[in-house]
Amino acid sequence: MALFVIGDIHGQYDRLIALLRSPALVNSRLAWTGRDATLWFMGDYVDRGLDGIDVIDLVMRLQREAKETKGFVGALLGNHDPLLLSAYHFPDEVISGPHGTFKHDWEVNGGNEADLERLTEAHVAWLSALPAMVHVGGHLFMHADTTVYARHGDSIEAVNDHFTTLLHGRDISAWDRLLEEFSEHDAFVGKPEVAGAMLIKFGGMQIVHGHTPISKMTGQADESVTEALIYADGLCINVDGGLYRGGRGFVVEL
Repeated sequence: MALFVIGDIHGQYDRLIALLRSPALVNSRLAWTGRDATLWFMGDYVDRGLDGIDVIDLVMRLQREAKETKGFVGALLGNHDPLLLSAYHFPDEVISGPHGTFKHDWEVNGGNEADLERLTEAHVAWLSALPAMVHVGGHLFMHADTTVYARHGDSIEAVNDHFTTLLHGRDISAWDRLLEEFSEHDAFVGKPEVAGAMLIKFGGMQIVHGHTPISKMTGQADESVTEALIYADGLCINVDGGLYRGGRGFVVEL
C-alpha cells in the first residue's frame, strides 16, 4: 500500500485540492479515489489562509470515505489547531505573551475570523482528539520540529493522552504554556544528536514533520520548493512546502 504525506495546509483549500488530485487521491468531485492508500496530514489546517474550515471538512470526509475502500486518512495536531481552539473556548482570557488575550494572539498569528465563525462543535471535537505523534511505517510522525513532545510524556501514548486531556480541559495556564512551547522551531537543524534522542525515546528510524517551511531552512524562494527536505544526517524529513507563503506545495510518497 502506498503511503503519502502532506504538510501544513493553513487554509489553502484550492491548493490542497490540486495537490490531492495530482497523485489521484481524489477525483474531480473531490471524492476519495486513493483505494487502499494511506494519506497523512501533518497538522495546521487553519490560519494564514481563507478556507481553514473547508480544509477541515474535506479531511474529515476523506477519512470516512477512505475506510470504505480499506484506505486510511490520518491527521495530526498542529500548533495552529489548538491556537484556534483557544480563541473559541476563552477568547478574552489574558495570556502571558505580548498579545494580551488568546483571541488576539490567534489573530496576530494569522487567525481568520470566518474560521472562528464557522467552527462547530463537531470541528472542535475532531480537532481536540487529533494525535500529537504517531508511528507510521517505521517513521515517527509529529507536526513540529521541536522537542516539546518529550516534556509531556515518555511514550507516544503518554504524549497523546496529555495533549487530549489538555485540549478537553480548561486549565488556562496549561493552554497558555502549550501554545508558547508548541511555537518552537528548528530543534534538529545541525543537531542530529537531538533528533536521534527523540527517535530513541519515542521509536522509529526517521522523524517526519512540518511546521517550519522548508524555504526558511534553506533560504531558497518559496515557489522553488518542490520536494521534501531530508536533513540532520538523514534522521529528519521536513514536508512543509510553505503553502501560505506562496509555495506550490507537494505530496510526499514515502
